[in-house]
Amino acid sequence: MQTGYKVIDVMTRKPVTAAPTASLRELAQKMRDERVGSLLLREGNQLVGIVTEYDLVRKGVASGKDLDKTQGRDIMTPADKMHTTSPGVDIFAALNTMRDHECRHLPVLDDGKMIGFITLKDILRIQPQLFDLIVDKYDVREPEHKPLRGALDEGDNA
Repeated sequence: MQTGYKVIDVMTRKPVTAAPTASLRELAQKMRDERVGSLLLREGNQLVGIVTEYDLVRKGVASGKDLDKTQGRDIMTPADKMHTTSPGVDIFAALNTMRDHECRHLPVLDDGKMIGFITLKDILRIQPQLFDLIVDKYDVREPEHKPLRGALDEGDNA
């Protein structure tokens, strides 16, 4: 399927970034203040990784990490493990990459250089009718063992 929209048409050209040495608390506050669900971690102009809300909750808070002493680099997905896309790719192909790799964020690379960032939210903002297709064609819900609500309910019974 082709939508007629390319990644370059909807990507964020200046994604929110942070230093890999920032504490988990600083990263969480920056996500809150910037109203984003992930931060790209950079050293100078070099992309070193990404920290998502999922990382903060699962690898940080729920794992008992000290929010002031643990750094982003300790829980990030390193750049060499990140899935990426290209600016000329149709947004449906980018969506398939997200689905195939169970992620909601893709750095956009052109000749190996990061030129932007695209998220599931970016795609659905420009092409909302894809939402119905996504729900019908793919199971985009979290697996049953992942919901936080279930964990909270179990904690109430303890």
